[in-house]
Amino acid sequence: MSQIQYLARIQFDFGAIASLGDEIARLGLKRPLLVTDAGVAEAGILQRVLEAARPSEPVVYDGTTENPTERSLLDCMEIWNDRGCDGVIALGGGSPIDLAKAVALLSSHGGSLVDYNVKRGGSERIGKVSRQIAIPTAAGTGAEVGRACVMSLLDGSKCVAVNLNMVADVVICDPELTLSLPPRLTAATGIDALSHGIETYCSPMENPPAAAIALDAVRRAARWLPVAVQEGNNREARREMMMAALMGGMCLQKSLGGAHAMATPLGELHLHHGTLIGILLPHVLRFNAGHADLAYADLRGAANLPEDAELHAWLTDFVSGLGLPTRLAELGVAAGVLPGIADKASKDHLARTNPRPAGPEDYLTMLRDAL
Repeated sequence: MSQIQYLARIQFDFGAIASLGDEIARLGLKRPLLVTDAGVAEAGILQRVLEAARPSEPVVYDGTTENPTERSLLDCMEIWNDRGCDGVIALGGGSPIDLAKAVALLSSHGGSLVDYNVKRGGSERIGKVSRQIAIPTAAGTGAEVGRACVMSLLDGSKCVAVNLNMVADVVICDPELTLSLPPRLTAATGIDALSHGIETYCSPMENPPAAAIALDAVRRAARWLPVAVQEGNNREARREMMMAALMGGMCLQKSLGGAHAMATPLGELHLHHGTLIGILLPHVLRFNAGHADLAYADLRGAANLPEDAELHAWLTDFVSGLGLPTRLAELGVAAGVLPGIADKASKDHLARTNPRPAGPEDYLTMLRDAL
């Protein structure tokens, strides 16, 4: 049976951040915790958002790391309890947004994040969480409308909690906030948005609305990501990429596939998620060839490719053209870790929706090819 649910209240356009104060009041928040990172603060974005939040005065946590950690979560929970917070505002890329979801979860449900690990069935117990507002400053993860949070636990392992109850109540997408994003980060986050459209469209799960959204996300990202990388101040490109990322998050309920199944354990090596996806996805596309032919034909059309084009070859060239690496070795990944990564990937919940079933040996072959 398909579960189709859309989704959150979304304010989208240049200048949308001006609605923040009204949205805080509409949710009835008195003392929200604003979760962000040092880079957003240093770029001046945090100050702009705090001004837009008036008359509310959020409590700020700016210690989010590139990949969110349980240590940061514990710090946020201490602030939440000490300051009597009653809601959470996420400001930044996927890491602050995922951290904010975890805060919303634990502040309403208690326990530890591992209690809600999807791999152990814990995510099924997630009910209504604390109120959330999500404000993305990058066009990539789609986490602002995503149902999952991914986090490194204190023991170094990755934990994923997944439930539609964790989607933010309000999303404010203001492309103005992405204009200062540097080219390499624009490219890496944009590849993640593109990959969400590609992998969800190939997923065997039945969800026609999500499939339609996924295909349009691919169409937008394939056209506008190179422009956004080359011309950072191009407002149309920034707007189109923020929409592509938003759509990529909307279609995640159709689930992903092998590239993200491998990226999750590789992320335990503290590597950038979007950069990993750009390396891995071409190898998954080659592996899946012949098992998703109708989807591949539609994807070629969305990317404006010839009918006989090989998607994996096109994507490798696309990633390289953005100035991103195409080999895991370029990120310092050693061959010795690959068997363990392959085993974890084969057991990941996202592996179940890859269009071609794959076991540990299949993933090891793809990883070695990607090295």
